[in-house]
Amino acid sequence: MRSSQEILYRLRQESRNCRLRLFPPALPAGAEPSSPLAFLPDPAVVVAALTGTPFANECERLAEEVLARRFPLLGLEIAAGPTVRWRRDYSGGIETQPLYFRRVPYLDPARVGDHKVVWELNRHQQLVLLAQAWRLTGRREFLDDLCKQMESWFEENPFQCGINFCSALEVAFRSLSWMWVYHLAGNDMPPACRRSLLTGLYQHGEHLATNLSYYFSPNTHLLGEGVALHAIGRMLAATRRGLQWIETGRRVVQQEWRLQVRADGSHFEQSSYYHVYAVDMFLFDCLLAPPEAEQRQSLTRMAHFLDMLLPPGGDLPSLGDDDGGRFFHPFGARGRFGLATLATCGVFLDRPEWIRSPAHLEEQCIWWLGPERSRTPLSRPEEARPRRSEYFDASGLAVMVSADTQAAFDAGGFGALAAGHSHADALHIVVSHKEQDLLLDPGTYLYADAAWRNLFRGTAAHNAICVNGHGQADPAGPFSWKNRPAVNILRWQSSECRDVAAARCSYFGFEHRRTVVFEKELAVLMILDELSDAAGTGAGRNVVEQFWHAGAPIEQLAAHAFAIGGDAVLTLAERTTGATRIFEGREVGWRSPAYGCRIAAPVLCVSAQGRFPMNLAAVLDCRAAGEPGRLTEAGPREWLYERGGRTLRWVLP
Repeated sequence: MRSSQEILYRLRQESRNCRLRLFPPALPAGAEPSSPLAFLPDPAVVVAALTGTPFANECERLAEEVLARRFPLLGLEIAAGPTVRWRRDYSGGIETQPLYFRRVPYLDPARVGDHKVVWELNRHQQLVLLAQAWRLTGRREFLDDLCKQMESWFEENPFQCGINFCSALEVAFRSLSWMWVYHLAGNDMPPACRRSLLTGLYQHGEHLATNLSYYFSPNTHLLGEGVALHAIGRMLAATRRGLQWIETGRRVVQQEWRLQVRADGSHFEQSSYYHVYAVDMFLFDCLLAPPEAEQRQSLTRMAHFLDMLLPPGGDLPSLGDDDGGRFFHPFGARGRFGLATLATCGVFLDRPEWIRSPAHLEEQCIWWLGPERSRTPLSRPEEARPRRSEYFDASGLAVMVSADTQAAFDAGGFGALAAGHSHADALHIVVSHKEQDLLLDPGTYLYADAAWRNLFRGTAAHNAICVNGHGQADPAGPFSWKNRPAVNILRWQSSECRDVAAARCSYFGFEHRRTVVFEKELAVLMILDELSDAAGTGAGRNVVEQFWHAGAPIEQLAAHAFAIGGDAVLTLAERTTGATRIFEGREVGWRSPAYGCRIAAPVLCVSAQGRFPMNLAAVLDCRAAGEPGRLTEAGPREWLYERGGRTLRWVLP
């Protein structure tokens, strides 16, 4: 049911869209801005700082791939051939027609393919790469190919026609790419191409202002659209519409600061990847206009949350959805995108401890803030603040850290609105030790294929528990859930030597309680799962499956001990009855390092049957060096772990 306010808004929106389609707007006379843009760092200064760096060499290599029409997008390589077909899903071989955008069934994969793959190419971030490579190398073929691709895009995509106008967020991403292209190469482009780019930007501004996602996707979609509209307005501030877009864009972003950022700094969609998206969007908007004190504090909290998410090795754990894209420079090691965002925040907010390496400044920060400003925090490493274990109460995430080990325990519920980017992963835990992911989240893989979509976001695809084949919630379409569980934290204690977290998840008449104890100096985690039925009667026979998704090969060492990689050992309680299976592929033995990419990955499944209450206990010893331990239940809620002549004893409340 739609409100009368929404119905009126949509009627006005469609009336405006019809007028725009019938009478495409033209760029007003005298609207052409100077290039480079005054509100961004001078490209000549940036290029001077980056010439000869590994980033510059990698940029040139990637640009050569684009020249050869091999586009490294998401987890795919799109081989487009000499002529790019901009409305084609190259992964599925389906191409759509340039119909009025409201007539394109972009959510039907049988008719349009995977729209995500189509849109990623049409974000035109590869054109920004070509512009960067042109400035860094002076090789004219990069600039010529950039212009050639833009000309072909305008030929294939008349204003408001085709799949590439269906999502306002995609229009926003493309607009930002064109802004960067103009900033980096506007003075060097042929006049006709430059004029087409500016006219396209003006038309994209009109489309965005008309189609902001107030009711369709009031999340990172609306935020990104507001940021892009603000940026276009700054570019075209010499026009009346440009000034209006600045006002509208800023108003949208300021509203989303309040709605999307929780008090603990987490993003309301409960996705680590979308958290990085949101930080980038808010931060870039701060470059367009100085933030207010409240917004600066909010950005600081978001950056701190990101800092805590990133383990010592630097790869962002994939909690919730990961769509594979990026706000700026979506190339290279995707797990490390968060490090560049964090480093940019470190410079902007004067927090040197967030710059984990000077190399993390090259792919984003220097382009956004300039080399001189980027160097300033590096001169004060003594101001770095140590990372300590922390519980984020708004998101329910407990992050346990020591010198070389980190565990993130998800003790929170699903995300806001329809929880579209949340997974059924309550009480899920991911663990990394040094540079190695020991227990990981397998990722997302695809949005367009319902079966794979539900598999990767289901409970069994996480380090969690399934009861009688049930996950924690039921899918209600690709971006929604029904029958969501009730999740709440029961205990959080942290000291220099030990962290303890306990939480409860209730669903389908069952209750799952998980307690995690982290012995920091020893790099040992004890994990206890306790299961009961809601009535507390214990009636009926239940089948419990406990899943452990590993970031390295799993090898069985003994009846209850399993090596993960070279050093870590997962030891199960000796009284655990039932079967254990190690497998890759098949049911849930998969990992998706980036959208569209799927590889077999090792999983340990522990199955147990019996009446409730029931418990399953395990110890992950990150430094066991392949030596199995022994885990026994010594009394009511008392556990002993013995290995190498050392005994650990836990008495849980």
